[in-house]
Amino acid sequence: MTAKRRVLIAGESWTVHSIHQKGFDSFSTTEYAEGVRWLQAALEGAGWEVHYQPSHVAARDFPFTAAALAAYDCVILSDIGANTLLLHPDTFTKSIPLGNRLHAIRDYVAAGGGLVMVGGYLTFQGIEAKGQYAGTAIEEALPVTLERSDDRVESPQGVTPRVALSDHPIVAGLDGAWPDLLGYNRVRQKTGTDLVATVGPDPLIVAGTHGKGRAVAFTSDCGPHWAPPPFVEWDGYARLWAQIIDWAARK
Repeated sequence: MTAKRRVLIAGESWTVHSIHQKGFDSFSTTEYAEGVRWLQAALEGAGWEVHYQPSHVAARDFPFTAAALAAYDCVILSDIGANTLLLHPDTFTKSIPLGNRLHAIRDYVAAGGGLVMVGGYLTFQGIEAKGQYAGTAIEEALPVTLERSDDRVESPQGVTPRVALSDHPIVAGLDGAWPDLLGYNRVRQKTGTDLVATVGPDPLIVAGTHGKGRAVAFTSDCGPHWAPPPFVEWDGYARLWAQIIDWAARK
């Protein structure tokens, strides 16, 4: 029997608290949302068993050790800040020492695991640099160097991705024009890595190794708003993500 290919996705969730002011009176509403469905459907359609932890779940349940992460062929971090993984509720509220989960991810990759970081307002550095991955163990494992400030490039007019390395397995069969994106995180490619695709003057997809494992940086989003409907509904979307994860996991 063929072993299940398992991927852990952490992030891609948020809560919006709104205040409605109507003259003298006001009231508030709260909404919870997830942006993972396009990515999850693409991977499940390619035969991956997807384990999804929204940010508030990952805060408590994300594995603490490289050995625990080894249950997965690949780990995806998407729009989840470093603090969510560093500050377990028991550490933040009770001062209980616990393992550093950023170190665990780095060591998991070094031992042969796969890592993919997907761009957003709270990955790489993100809005107001609140992603806070610069200078961490995650940056060690990634094939890119991060800025130390807000790294967003907002492109409301649209910016077209371009394949830079057409013979790379990540972009196999993805010929022709890709739909526009609406923004991304600016990073710098590390020496000895593969620049697979660009967006404007900057990297979109960079692939590299760390120890025995592989890591991929995808600097835009896997869903709205940076990945608008024409991108997530593109007939190449599922193939692209399946090939990114397959390459990172050596599958």
